[in-house]
Amino acid sequence: MAIDRGARHSCRRIAALLLGLCALGSAAAAQGPKCLFVSSYHRGYEWSDGVERGLRAVLEGRCELRQVDMDTKRLKGEDQIERRAVEIRDLIESWRPDVVITADDHAAKYVVQRYFRDAEVPIVFCGVNWTAEEYGFPYRNVTGMVEVAPIRPMLERAAEISPPGRHAYYIGAETLTERKNLQRFADAASELGVRLEARLVGSTAQWIAAYREAQQADYIVLGSNSGIGDWDEASIREAIRANSRRLTVTNHGWMMPFAMFGMTKVPEEHGEWSAHTALAILGGVKPADIPIVANRKWDLWANESLLARSEVSLPRGLMHRAKRVR
Repeated sequence: MAIDRGARHSCRRIAALLLGLCALGSAAAAQGPKCLFVSSYHRGYEWSDGVERGLRAVLEGRCELRQVDMDTKRLKGEDQIERRAVEIRDLIESWRPDVVITADDHAAKYVVQRYFRDAEVPIVFCGVNWTAEEYGFPYRNVTGMVEVAPIRPMLERAAEISPPGRHAYYIGAETLTERKNLQRFADAASELGVRLEARLVGSTAQWIAAYREAQQADYIVLGSNSGIGDWDEASIREAIRANSRRLTVTNHGWMMPFAMFGMTKVPEEHGEWSAHTALAILGGVKPADIPIVANRKWDLWANESLLARSEVSLPRGLMHRAKRVR
């Protein structure tokens, strides 16, 4: 049977339309769900990079993953941080991710608590220090992993290495996170009968002055240096070489070049757990049905070069199990 030219043209148009619709459908299927990762800090900051590595290892290829950094280690003004939080709020409302993952306290405080309490978008947090109670978590749409450090075990181990171990000195940056960390150390020290002195500082010169003063203690706890804007590693290393007479310990992996012994958290654990939880939510599980948990993994570290230049020695069993910093 003959088909006229107009009919053939119509058939071609319909076929082209169907092919186009199929292509759009395939592209949409390939794109998959949308996941937004909100980091409180910036790329290049060791903790954040570790969380990101764990997150991407699980989510790559399983959702469209987009990252935005709040940069709060370098944006010091409250108004600057609040403006950044508004930008992220607007991004969430316009891009409409299927799940949001946040890392660390600033994202929890300035973005989640302020703008997305019991909202429709599901949120998974990680890296919130010690407890999420101050932000009112969990919400109907929020679950996550809090970040705890092995403070009491580390203080007990430091006291064993540096008897009598009843006087400790804490040095950290003058930041929100370090104030929270210091309070936890103070509580643990009080329970153990340890007198804890502390200095939270804002400059390299202040850190070095505190380090020199800390040599009067039985041992020194190094909090994070993140937030010390003029951190001068060469000057710090010289001060440590010239003044180290006491055991130095830390909970932070990036502080191990300046400490003799470390018991550190594993940032990848936070990223991996958050990613798996996000996938569970994408699969239909409600955030309210997923309990808030704490991290469970620790790494032991020994700085051989600092130990060799000091009169401090770690027990053989501890050295055998520890990862080495040279």
